[in-house]
Amino acid sequence: MNATLPTAESLRTALAGLLDGLPPKQAAQAVDRLIASYRGTTPTDAPVLRDRSDVAAYAAYRMPATFEAVRACLAAFRAAAPDWAPATHTDIGGGTGAATWAVAGAWRQAPRTTVLDWAEPALVLGRELARASGIPALSEVTWQRARIGVAQEEAATDLVTVSYVLKELTPEDRAALVDSAAARAQAVVIVEPGTPDGYARVIEARDRLIAAGLTVAAPCPHSGACPIEQGTDWCHFSARVSRSSLHRQVKGGSLSHEDEKYSYVVATRFPTDPAGARVVRRPQLRKGQVLLDLCTRDEGLRRATVTKRHGELYRAARDTAWGDPWPPPEGD
Repeated sequence: MNATLPTAESLRTALAGLLDGLPPKQAAQAVDRLIASYRGTTPTDAPVLRDRSDVAAYAAYRMPATFEAVRACLAAFRAAAPDWAPATHTDIGGGTGAATWAVAGAWRQAPRTTVLDWAEPALVLGRELARASGIPALSEVTWQRARIGVAQEEAATDLVTVSYVLKELTPEDRAALVDSAAARAQAVVIVEPGTPDGYARVIEARDRLIAAGLTVAAPCPHSGACPIEQGTDWCHFSARVSRSSLHRQVKGGSLSHEDEKYSYVVATRFPTDPAGARVVRRPQLRKGQVLLDLCTRDEGLRRATVTKRHGELYRAARDTAWGDPWPPPEGD
């Protein structure tokens, strides 16, 4: 990996340097309040991040997980569109910039990025973290205060990311945000928590993006109706997050890692090559066989059983992870 591109380690280092001395008790209290806010109902005109202490706690608590989730979504996007790269990027509701860090590391040439958020303290800390990173692409990001979700004239951009934002908005403002993103961008990436209600918001956004003329590039192998019946199951994936000592301190955990569950959709205005099928549950390894739960292009949801008799395909199945395309692309 190019040393000038953001990585999970460089993000942890920047966070540790900037948030050194964060009082553990104060941080824990702020995290508890933030969790309650995010799980409750937050009106559009009341930003969750109110001041520096809130933003510092949020950055330590959420940035590493958001970064890993968005990075995984972008990897699936790049697999579906290997020849496309954005020149410009707008991170709507980007806060301290976790998605911006992921985008800056996703392509060989980082796009020119503008982060929009209504919480000035988040933008200030995001700018400080970007500068502390020493990574040129992050140092050149524009951080701009803006009301999120209201209808307004926006400049065209190649890529829009909206990560962990829709929960904070009213249904009307969610619709306005997604419609605005669809109208201004060549590609839209929307990420939400991997919960039933997070998945429901992603499906709602997916429907609006398709209605606006975009097609799905990931994770779905098609732009048709989702075959999962809402209320009985939900589509989500998992990203492994390494915890720094600061992360463990703020979250009150002891493990060196955690698994971030997320739901997402990537939609574009240009042709892509979506996976023929996507692994939508953790593969089950049995003696001499691997069970893969798949969302497919033509058959909806189905289970594939791959045995030793399948030779190379069996060996590939043993290395396949939740969220991967199936069968694996040639050359992998």
